[in-house]
Amino acid sequence: MLVRVGNFFFHYRNFLFPLAFLLVFLPGPALFPAHITAAIIGALVALTGQLIRGATIGFKYIIRGGRNRRVYAEDLVTDGLYGHTRNPMYVGNLLILTGLAIAANSWSCVAIVAPLFTFIYIAIVAAEESFLRGKFGAAFDRYCHDVPRWAVRVRGLGATLSSMEFNWKRVIVKEYGTPVGWVIGLSVIVIRNLWEEGDGLSEDWHIVYPVISIVVATILFWITARALKKTRTLVAD
Repeated sequence: MLVRVGNFFFHYRNFLFPLAFLLVFLPGPALFPAHITAAIIGALVALTGQLIRGATIGFKYIIRGGRNRRVYAEDLVTDGLYGHTRNPMYVGNLLILTGLAIAANSWSCVAIVAPLFTFIYIAIVAAEESFLRGKFGAAFDRYCHDVPRWAVRVRGLGATLSSMEFNWKRVIVKEYGTPVGWVIGLSVIVIRNLWEEGDGLSEDWHIVYPVISIVVATILFWITARALKKTRTLVAD
Protein backbone atom coordinates (compact mmCIF):
# COMPACT_ATOMS: atom_id res chain seq x y z
CA MET A 1 0.00 0.00 0.00
CA LEU A 2 2.75 2.46 0.97
CA VAL A 3 4.60 1.69 -2.26
CA ARG A 4 1.49 2.53 -4.33
CA VAL A 5 1.08 5.78 -2.41
CA GLY A 6 4.76 6.56 -2.98
CA ASN A 7 4.45 5.95 -6.72
CA PHE A 8 1.49 8.36 -6.80
CA PHE A 9 3.43 11.10 -5.02
CA PHE A 10 6.51 10.45 -7.16
CA HIS A 11 4.40 10.94 -10.28
CA TYR A 12 3.10 14.31 -9.00
CA ARG A 13 6.19 15.37 -7.03
CA ASN A 14 6.57 18.61 -9.04
CA PHE A 15 3.47 19.91 -7.28
CA LEU A 16 4.84 19.32 -3.77
CA PHE A 17 6.62 22.64 -3.37
CA PRO A 18 3.67 24.72 -4.69
CA LEU A 19 1.40 22.81 -2.28
CA ALA A 20 3.73 23.55 0.62
CA PHE A 21 3.79 27.23 -0.30
CA LEU A 22 0.00 27.39 -0.21
CA LEU A 23 -0.02 25.75 3.23
CA VAL A 24 2.29 28.41 4.72
CA PHE A 25 -0.63 30.85 4.62
CA LEU A 26 -2.65 28.79 7.08
CA PRO A 27 -3.54 30.98 10.08
CA GLY A 28 -2.66 29.83 13.56
CA PRO A 29 -0.94 30.72 16.85
CA ALA A 30 2.47 32.31 16.35
CA LEU A 31 5.65 30.29 16.86
CA PHE A 32 7.61 33.37 17.93
CA PRO A 33 6.57 36.80 19.22
CA ALA A 34 8.28 38.51 16.28
CA HIS A 35 7.83 37.46 12.65
CA ILE A 36 11.40 38.43 11.84
CA THR A 37 12.69 35.86 14.35
CA ALA A 38 10.67 33.15 12.62
CA ALA A 39 11.97 34.35 9.24
CA ILE A 40 15.63 34.18 10.31
CA ILE A 41 15.31 30.72 11.86
CA GLY A 42 13.29 29.45 8.90
CA ALA A 43 15.85 30.82 6.45
CA LEU A 44 18.70 29.08 8.29
CA VAL A 45 16.84 25.75 8.27
CA ALA A 46 16.02 26.09 4.56
CA LEU A 47 19.61 27.11 3.77
CA THR A 48 20.86 24.00 5.54
CA GLY A 49 18.61 21.92 3.31
CA GLN A 50 19.90 23.74 0.23
CA LEU A 51 23.52 23.13 1.24
CA ILE A 52 22.79 19.41 1.61
CA ARG A 53 21.21 19.33 -1.84
CA GLY A 54 24.12 21.28 -3.32
CA ALA A 55 26.72 19.00 -1.74
CA THR A 56 24.87 15.92 -2.95
CA ILE A 57 24.74 17.13 -6.55
CA GLY A 58 28.25 18.55 -6.47
CA PHE A 59 29.93 15.36 -5.29
CA LYS A 60 27.77 12.73 -7.01
CA TYR A 61 24.81 13.39 -9.24
CA ILE A 62 21.94 10.95 -9.68
CA ILE A 63 19.61 11.55 -12.59
CA ARG A 64 16.39 12.71 -10.95
CA GLY A 65 12.86 12.46 -12.23
CA GLY A 66 12.83 8.75 -13.06
CA ARG A 67 11.46 7.88 -16.45
CA ASN A 68 8.03 8.98 -17.67
CA ARG A 69 7.34 10.22 -14.12
CA ARG A 70 7.93 6.75 -12.74
CA VAL A 71 10.65 5.54 -10.41
CA TYR A 72 13.65 4.45 -12.48
CA ALA A 73 17.41 4.05 -12.13
CA GLU A 74 20.13 2.80 -14.46
CA ASP A 75 22.73 2.19 -11.76
CA LEU A 76 22.90 1.68 -8.01
CA VAL A 77 24.85 4.70 -6.76
CA THR A 78 26.59 4.08 -3.45
CA ASP A 79 29.41 6.63 -3.42
CA GLY A 80 29.61 10.33 -2.58
CA LEU A 81 27.13 11.36 0.09
CA TYR A 82 25.10 8.31 -0.88
CA GLY A 83 27.76 6.23 0.82
CA HIS A 84 26.78 7.82 4.14
CA THR A 85 23.03 8.40 3.86
CA ARG A 86 20.60 6.93 1.35
CA ASN A 87 18.34 9.93 0.77
CA PRO A 88 20.29 13.19 1.13
CA MET A 89 18.22 15.01 -1.49
CA TYR A 90 14.97 14.25 0.30
CA VAL A 91 16.47 15.29 3.63
CA GLY A 92 17.40 18.58 1.97
CA ASN A 93 13.87 18.96 0.60
CA LEU A 94 12.30 18.35 4.01
CA LEU A 95 14.55 20.94 5.62
CA ILE A 96 13.66 23.53 2.97
CA LEU A 97 9.94 22.86 3.41
CA THR A 98 10.25 22.94 7.19
CA GLY A 99 12.16 26.21 6.95
CA LEU A 100 9.35 27.78 4.94
CA ALA A 101 6.82 26.54 7.49
CA ILE A 102 8.82 28.04 10.36
CA ALA A 103 9.18 31.33 8.49
CA ALA A 104 5.39 31.48 8.21
CA ASN A 105 5.37 31.76 12.01
CA SER A 106 2.27 29.61 12.43
CA TRP A 107 1.94 26.56 14.64
CA SER A 108 -0.83 25.31 12.35
CA CYS A 109 1.44 25.47 9.34
CA VAL A 110 4.31 23.61 11.03
CA ALA A 111 1.94 21.03 12.52
CA ILE A 112 0.58 20.22 9.05
CA VAL A 113 3.57 20.71 6.74
CA ALA A 114 6.20 18.78 8.72
CA PRO A 115 4.18 15.56 9.29
CA LEU A 116 2.50 15.67 5.86
CA PHE A 117 5.69 16.00 3.83
CA THR A 118 7.57 13.59 6.07
CA PHE A 119 4.91 11.00 5.23
CA ILE A 120 5.05 11.89 1.52
CA TYR A 121 8.81 11.39 1.34
CA ILE A 122 8.65 8.20 3.41
CA ALA A 123 6.16 6.87 0.85
CA ILE A 124 8.30 7.99 -2.11
CA VAL A 125 11.36 6.33 -0.57
CA ALA A 126 9.36 3.11 -0.06
CA ALA A 127 8.46 3.14 -3.77
CA GLU A 128 12.06 3.78 -4.80
CA GLU A 129 13.42 1.09 -2.51
CA SER A 130 10.90 -1.41 -3.87
CA PHE A 131 12.10 -0.67 -7.40
CA LEU A 132 15.80 -0.77 -6.49
CA ARG A 133 15.45 -4.02 -4.54
CA GLY A 134 13.67 -5.59 -7.48
CA LYS A 135 16.35 -4.46 -9.94
CA PHE A 136 19.56 -4.81 -7.93
CA GLY A 137 18.58 -7.48 -5.42
CA ALA A 138 21.27 -8.51 -2.96
CA ALA A 139 23.51 -5.56 -3.85
CA PHE A 140 20.81 -3.14 -2.74
CA ASP A 141 20.16 -5.14 0.43
CA ARG A 142 23.87 -4.90 1.32
CA TYR A 143 23.75 -1.17 0.66
CA CYS A 144 20.73 -0.79 2.96
CA HIS A 145 22.54 -2.77 5.65
CA ASP A 146 25.60 -0.52 5.50
CA VAL A 147 24.02 2.92 4.96
CA PRO A 148 21.17 4.44 7.03
CA ARG A 149 18.01 5.54 5.26
CA TRP A 150 17.74 9.02 6.83
CA ALA A 151 20.56 9.46 9.34
CA VAL A 152 24.19 10.10 8.37
CA ARG A 153 26.97 7.58 8.86
CA VAL A 154 29.67 9.95 10.03
CA ARG A 155 32.50 7.43 9.99
CA GLY A 156 34.67 8.08 6.94
CA LEU A 157 32.67 11.10 5.77
CA GLY A 158 35.68 13.41 5.81
CA ALA A 159 37.74 10.95 3.77
CA THR A 160 34.92 10.53 1.28
CA LEU A 161 34.54 14.27 0.69
CA SER A 162 38.28 14.91 0.48
CA SER A 163 38.70 12.15 -2.10
CA MET A 164 36.11 13.60 -4.48
CA GLU A 165 36.16 16.72 -6.62
CA PHE A 166 33.28 19.13 -6.10
CA ASN A 167 31.63 19.97 -9.43
CA TRP A 168 30.29 23.50 -8.94
CA LYS A 169 29.28 23.77 -12.61
CA ARG A 170 26.95 20.82 -12.18
CA VAL A 171 25.42 22.38 -9.08
CA ILE A 172 24.59 25.59 -10.97
CA VAL A 173 23.27 23.85 -14.09
CA LYS A 174 21.21 21.25 -12.28
CA GLU A 175 20.12 23.13 -9.17
CA TYR A 176 19.63 26.80 -10.05
CA GLY A 177 15.85 26.61 -9.93
CA THR A 178 15.48 25.26 -6.39
CA PRO A 179 17.09 28.12 -4.42
CA VAL A 180 15.26 30.67 -6.56
CA GLY A 181 11.93 29.06 -5.69
CA TRP A 182 12.33 28.89 -1.94
CA VAL A 183 14.15 32.23 -1.55
CA ILE A 184 11.37 34.08 -3.39
CA GLY A 185 8.76 32.09 -1.47
CA LEU A 186 10.35 32.93 1.86
CA SER A 187 10.61 36.59 0.86
CA VAL A 188 6.89 36.70 0.05
CA ILE A 189 6.18 35.16 3.47
CA VAL A 190 8.33 37.77 5.23
CA ILE A 191 6.70 40.73 3.49
CA ARG A 192 3.21 39.30 4.04
CA ASN A 193 3.88 38.78 7.77
CA LEU A 194 5.32 42.26 8.18
CA TRP A 195 2.26 43.71 6.47
CA GLU A 196 -0.09 41.90 8.84
CA GLU A 197 2.03 42.61 11.92
CA GLY A 198 1.92 46.38 11.61
CA ASP A 199 0.19 49.15 9.75
CA GLY A 200 1.29 48.22 6.26
CA LEU A 201 5.05 48.41 5.69
CA SER A 202 5.63 52.03 6.64
CA GLU A 203 7.74 51.13 9.68
CA ASP A 204 9.56 48.12 8.23
CA TRP A 205 11.39 49.44 5.19
CA HIS A 206 14.72 48.68 6.87
CA ILE A 207 13.72 45.01 6.51
CA VAL A 208 11.80 45.21 3.24
CA TYR A 209 14.64 46.81 1.26
CA PRO A 210 17.14 44.00 1.98
CA VAL A 211 14.44 41.41 1.22
CA ILE A 212 13.66 43.04 -2.12
CA SER A 213 17.39 43.21 -2.89
CA ILE A 214 17.71 39.49 -2.20
CA VAL A 215 14.77 38.75 -4.49
CA VAL A 216 16.26 40.84 -7.30
CA ALA A 217 19.67 39.19 -6.88
CA THR A 218 18.03 35.76 -6.89
CA ILE A 219 16.11 36.49 -10.09
CA LEU A 220 19.27 37.79 -11.77
CA PHE A 221 21.06 34.59 -10.71
CA TRP A 222 18.25 32.51 -12.23
CA ILE A 223 18.36 34.44 -15.52
CA THR A 224 22.14 34.14 -15.72
CA ALA A 225 22.26 30.45 -14.83
CA ARG A 226 19.49 29.62 -17.29
CA ALA A 227 21.20 31.56 -20.08
CA LEU A 228 24.52 29.82 -19.38
CA LYS A 229 22.76 26.45 -19.48
CA LYS A 230 20.74 27.13 -22.64
CA THR A 231 23.73 28.49 -24.56
CA ARG A 232 25.87 25.65 -23.19
CA THR A 233 28.39 28.20 -21.99
CA LEU A 234 28.30 26.31 -18.71
CA VAL A 235 28.11 22.54 -19.10
CA ALA A 236 27.83 20.02 -16.30
CA ASP A 237 30.34 17.22 -16.66
